[in-house]
Amino acid sequence: MMNELPPEWADWLASETTQPYWHALQRFLAQEAAAGKQIYPPPADRYAALAALAPDDVKVVILGQDPYHGEGQAHGLSFSVPHGVAPPPSLRNIFKEIARDLGHSPPQHGNLIQWARQGVLLLNSVLTVQADAAGSHRKRGWERFTDALIAKLSAEREGLVFLLWGSYAEAKAALIDQQKHLVLTSAHPSPLSAYRGFLGNGHFSATSRYLSEHGRAPIDWALT
Repeated sequence: MMNELPPEWADWLASETTQPYWHALQRFLAQEAAAGKQIYPPPADRYAALAALAPDDVKVVILGQDPYHGEGQAHGLSFSVPHGVAPPPSLRNIFKEIARDLGHSPPQHGNLIQWARQGVLLLNSVLTVQADAAGSHRKRGWERFTDALIAKLSAEREGLVFLLWGSYAEAKAALIDQQKHLVLTSAHPSPLSAYRGFLGNGHFSATSRYLSEHGRAPIDWALT
């Protein structure tokens, strides 16, 4: 993990990281740190979702909004928390749907790195947040960067699965060529909306089935 884009992604996204907005974003983050503000995830985990797999290894994209803003929760993978941190409510509902859909017992932890190592890009639209201030780093440039990443995956790859939960994530479907990829949408797993369509959506079995049909190894959604 590093405070810079992993080399394969840096090369792949070089057209973005030379843009003025990217340099402005990096200045903003440096200024926030210099002002003594606590930023999550820690700098070493900022690009953890990208460090876990190369662009060519992506099979599935699970899109979140911005990182958890509580102490010790965010570690750079959307919806995931480090070992030793209790799974937040949305993640518990994800595990509940996996149990209903596939029969896997909920794990004893909420670290999703095993999914990432199988080809699941656990991408937040915004990669940083100020402690205890949800949404505080929105509209600073992260969205432009992650939108470009999604659009490039759509354009240059085939047969990916995009899991877009909630209206914020669903809006990203406009970036994706649905003739080439599978886009699955539903309500968000938050307790406020999970019972309005997330629980029962069958996305995990549908994802593995689609990958198998396209000659790719399915995801083992069970966590150990």
